[in-house]
Amino acid sequence: MMFKAPHFTADGAKSGDRDLPETLFDGVVHEPSMWLAVKAALANRRQANAATKTRAEVSGGNKKPWRQKGTGRARAGSIRAAHWRGGGRVFGPRPGRNYKQDVPTKVKRLARRSAFNARAQDAGVFLVESLVLDVPKTSRIAAVITATGALGNVLILTDGHKPVVHTSARNMQNVLVRPFGEESAYDVLWSDAVIIEAPALDRAAEVAHA
Repeated sequence: MMFKAPHFTADGAKSGDRDLPETLFDGVVHEPSMWLAVKAALANRRQANAATKTRAEVSGGNKKPWRQKGTGRARAGSIRAAHWRGGGRVFGPRPGRNYKQDVPTKVKRLARRSAFNARAQDAGVFLVESLVLDVPKTSRIAAVITATGALGNVLILTDGHKPVVHTSARNMQNVLVRPFGEESAYDVLWSDAVIIEAPALDRAAEVAHA
């Protein structure tokens, strides 16, 4: 299945449609692999800083609340017990828990290709010529996004590392810049539109198997 994407000049003028390379845009959308990739990406973002106190850490409770027998009440040894209000928590979250999840390399590759294909099916892929900026300029990036008609969350994939482009889009809400090939399946699925610098597609085969 051959996908096409609208092609724009660096000034935002449309210059026709261009075929997307089949090595990366092969038409396969494998939802289970995308689910695994997104689940792992969200899990790996967790900081694991939630914490509760055990009965050894809450204050008070050094004295037995009442004598063992003769009161008619249940036995109690400390007000720090878990069933007491204000007592310690049993098996509560502790800081330092490792939420990291690993995904096999082949699954990552399949998930990323599937994410690209999902965006291509929704006509959410746009190509632009190389973005050349001498100094950071947010208005230039905003003009390119407006010219393409991209809506919602926008992922811009540059041809190699371009710090000036990244800095230009850094303060734009819902815009993310990544070098082409360093984006994850989650990045692509997070976006509603993907803008790729056209020269970067020369490395499509390399990226598809990275």
